[in-house]
Amino acid sequence: MLLCQLFLQSEDAYNCISELGELGNAQFRDVNPNVNAFQRKFVNEVRRCDEMERKLRYLEKEIRRDGIPMLDVGDNPEAPQPREMIDLEVTFEKLENELKEVNSNAEALKKTFLELTELRHILKKTQQFFDQIDNIPQMQDTGMPEDNVQLLGDEGLRAGGQAPMKLGFVAGVILRERLPGFERMLWRTCHGNVFLKQAPIELPLEDPHTGDNVYKSVFIIFFQGEQLQSKVKKICEGFRATLYPCPERVSDRREMINGVASRIDDLNTVLSQTTEHRHRVLVAAAKNLRNWLIKVRKIKSIYCVLNICNLDVTHKCLIAECWVPRNDFDRVKAAIERGSIRSGSSVPPIINSMQTKETPPTFHRTNKVTSGFQNIVNSYGIATYREINPAPFTIITFPFLFAVMFGDAGHGILMALFAGWMVMKERNLQMLKRPNEIWLMFFNGRYMILLMGLFSIYTGLMYNDVFSKSINLFGSSWVAPKLKTPTYTEEHMMLNPSKHYVGSPYIFGLDPVWQLSQNKILFLNSYKMKLSVILGVAQMFFGVIISYFNHRHFGKQLNVLCEFVPQVIFLLSIFGYMNLLIIIKWLKYDYTTAGCAPSILINLINMFLYKYVDDNDKTQPCYLYNWYGGQQFFQTILLLAALICVPWMLVLKPYMLKKQNDLKMLFHNNADNNDHVVNMENGQTNVSHGGHDDKPFEMGDIIINQSIHTIEYCLGSISHTASYLRLWALSLAHAQLSEVLWSMVFRMGLQGEGIIGGIFMFLIFSFWAVLTVSVLLVMEGLSAFLHALRLHWIEFQSKFYAGAGYIFQPFSFATLLEEHEGEAPA
Repeated sequence: MLLCQLFLQSEDAYNCISELGELGNAQFRDVNPNVNAFQRKFVNEVRRCDEMERKLRYLEKEIRRDGIPMLDVGDNPEAPQPREMIDLEVTFEKLENELKEVNSNAEALKKTFLELTELRHILKKTQQFFDQIDNIPQMQDTGMPEDNVQLLGDEGLRAGGQAPMKLGFVAGVILRERLPGFERMLWRTCHGNVFLKQAPIELPLEDPHTGDNVYKSVFIIFFQGEQLQSKVKKICEGFRATLYPCPERVSDRREMINGVASRIDDLNTVLSQTTEHRHRVLVAAAKNLRNWLIKVRKIKSIYCVLNICNLDVTHKCLIAECWVPRNDFDRVKAAIERGSIRSGSSVPPIINSMQTKETPPTFHRTNKVTSGFQNIVNSYGIATYREINPAPFTIITFPFLFAVMFGDAGHGILMALFAGWMVMKERNLQMLKRPNEIWLMFFNGRYMILLMGLFSIYTGLMYNDVFSKSINLFGSSWVAPKLKTPTYTEEHMMLNPSKHYVGSPYIFGLDPVWQLSQNKILFLNSYKMKLSVILGVAQMFFGVIISYFNHRHFGKQLNVLCEFVPQVIFLLSIFGYMNLLIIIKWLKYDYTTAGCAPSILINLINMFLYKYVDDNDKTQPCYLYNWYGGQQFFQTILLLAALICVPWMLVLKPYMLKKQNDLKMLFHNNADNNDHVVNMENGQTNVSHGGHDDKPFEMGDIIINQSIHTIEYCLGSISHTASYLRLWALSLAHAQLSEVLWSMVFRMGLQGEGIIGGIFMFLIFSFWAVLTVSVLLVMEGLSAFLHALRLHWIEFQSKFYAGAGYIFQPFSFATLLEEHEGEAPA
């Protein structure tokens, strides 16, 4: 990475930054960090872009509300020139005002339409109510009781034979869910001196403000006196009921109904024309909305970059600083030259590399295959500049360790097919707009899933495990005995290696006979547990080896002597030796000497306890004898080497740092007397010494840090080795779950016969397939993924990877637009 300084003419700066945004290889840094954001040169332009973006978001919201598709031709327009901002502002202002005016008119028309519709329902419902009341005298002529009969007509109210009594009434509409509370309030407030009649409106009505459909009811309230009238109107106002005028005479009501119907017809015509005009405006805006958004966002990002540049008023130029990859320096230089040519300037821009002690950002070039693995590493921490990147090793080790835990060729085939489909259809799948987060996670990791599936096929064949069943490709090396009697017991089916093992071992993977054996778990437990330890120690040792190259690159020779060398000796003396014993046991002992095969765990315990058995003592069990001649001497050397490494790592480095600091201070004290002479000879006014700029030497902090590092490594070597046993545990769990699912679910479908058996088999197979995908592929796959992630982050990367850097984030229009696409509303 290079820290570059750009000198751009004021009239060229906009186009030069635009070209760098299209290129996407320069990370600008703020050269005026102490200047307030509101005091920057181009803050007004940024505000104008914010206002244009607000108007475009308003247009986008209206377009999406109407379900109008936005045209996406795939073009990426260039950033417009500054003079085009005025035209864009005028266009957006005109569209916004026109759309707001249309929406305001449409809302007013909808409100009027709602009021007329509600009035028409009121007039019809009240007319039906009055018609029902007018039929009550006919009921009296038939001899019905008159005690509680109320006669209501155009002239008033009569009870029994009393004189008519004049009543007032109000009519309106109310939301249907508020009606019960409205009735109770009327009854309690008016003490039962009002008469309420209500009827629901069957069809929903559109709310002009929200556009939602609401259900309402028509009501009419009769009362006597102005006091009750005032109470009733206040209650209606409190429940947000809308009151409408309702004539008392039948002829007036019928005349009003006709007038309202006529007005509704006219209003429908005007409303449809308004809606069509609004639709035309939105369709025209939808054709250019995406390009407008891209242009505005590019303009805004350019001015944001110009705001962090320094304006040199005397030379009328802008001074910018940016980080550039060394291999892309010529491309950046060509980009700013193109920007200067576009501006028509006669003065070319200047770009110079600067010397700095500042740590540059970390930049790793990735593609669609490696980006997923790099993201895994970056989630742990960004690599320090020039630190070894674990991602290339992770490309192989991550899917392999996943496959060791997954370990089923059938499930691996399904996973590989799914990932292969995503890889083959990636162009079409990338065109999907705003997919959900879970799908996006699978799609972005498609190449990782493909490798995990392929490695799972390999390890599944090694375990000879395909949907919990084994396959016999090369012929088993075991031959079962012939049964001499029709009835047999367990002893008849036991295979003796000395009699029933013939030929050479199975060519690839486990012999299929183990899938049928009752001691399968015991055999596989021992095999997978030892395999997990070997893989774990090998990966940890590889991580320690990588740390040597980091120390050598950063010139930390003291770390090589005081950390790398004792770490290698400590790891190999204990855990490397344990791996050696595992391999020796596999090679040395077979079925003829299986009874006297020594225990690796007991041997290591005796090694630390310095407890050994005399081989001539025949009273001891044979499995406690020494593995080889001179074992006691060799293990004593290893134990002493491991013990010496602890104080080596703990004490030597702080001591060496203390000696180096004393020599440095002595050198600076002697050199201070000659500073002025050196300055005059070199023609310089200031000479900086590296020692004066360093942080003060703190012996206590160094001792504490080194103690923590030593304890963490020594104890971590033990815990991390045990942590790799998860490879064995998850592999066993996955195999047992698969076997249980086969034996308890799928075998049920094999017991039926005929058509019913076929149907039952289809149902059972569907159930088995769903459980296989959901439990064994998704849940178990996610579990193995997380455990593989932990093994790489903690057990592997902690041996050499600091991850204390910061990532290179260049100014790029492509990245900017992708971020905005991800934030777009669904």
